[in-house]
Amino acid sequence: MNKKQFKKEIAENAYNVGFGAKKHFASYDILTKLPNWISFTGLAIGIIQVAYAEFSNQKEISVLLIIISIAGLYINFSNKEINTYKKAGEELTQIYNKLRQLYLNVEASENEKFKDEKKELDNLLESYYNTSITKQIFLSQWYAHFKFFYEFQIDWLDKELHFKFWKDKFPNSLKWLVYFIIFITIVFIAINTLPNIYEYFRNL
Repeated sequence: MNKKQFKKEIAENAYNVGFGAKKHFASYDILTKLPNWISFTGLAIGIIQVAYAEFSNQKEISVLLIIISIAGLYINFSNKEINTYKKAGEELTQIYNKLRQLYLNVEASENEKFKDEKKELDNLLESYYNTSITKQIFLSQWYAHFKFFYEFQIDWLDKELHFKFWKDKFPNSLKWLVYFIIFITIVFIAINTLPNIYEYFRNL
């Protein structure tokens, strides 16, 4: 394996490690911040129901409160894992930084054989696999994309991997949601427009 190939291998693995770190921090942020927003939303809706009598008998509002309460129970159930996500994110960030240093060492090296560096890479990846938490919080993948691409120092990764805006910086599930919204919009426009077009040509 030559230097160019090895540098790209380091960058590809560092991307996985760095993104994994941000995904753990995203889960941590969701677990720490979302319960407060849920509590505030529930309180605000409750105040509205008390202040305005016309809302007190609205079933939709009651259903919304129930949904918010269930979401709050889910978040509280996962609350015990908060510090685990934070610790894993910090450890993965350290591994990411070591991979970056390894990349810079390889880049500055005049050697063409990287036996010791390859061994170091394998050890760092083993630490990555041992540290990562498989279970992540809902929507942490979306939030992690923002945290990784817009809050992280990834210029050296981009130099090797050439990230594209739509291809790499958008979560795949979010892409499908955008496609679905576009499809529904087109169907809606077609349903409301085609009869008028048909009527227009019929009257010509």
